[in-house]
Amino acid sequence: MKAIWNGVVIAESDDVVVVEGNHYFPAEALNDKYVSFSNHRTSCPWKGQAYYKSLFVNGEMNADAVWYYPEPSEAAANIKGRVAFWKGVKVE
Repeated sequence: MKAIWNGVVIAESDDVVVVEGNHYFPAEALNDKYVSFSNHRTSCPWKGQAYYKSLFVNGEMNADAVWYYPEPSEAAANIKGRVAFWKGVKVE
């Protein structure tokens, strides 16, 4: 599986976990070269608190396009250490 945004592969892995239709890649599969800080947070009733990262690719910013759960609930333990994407990031 590949996560692509703005014409660039930002993550690639054969080890992907799908939860609620979202593909969670191992965090180490994310190319840090394209990652930028975000202080955005949200909360999921069953997974816990999500943290976000932004993407910066070819001079364009995609704010909060990457999310992850640093301390997911026990019910979502299978996504610990993984990242997922949205906001125009294509997973194929």
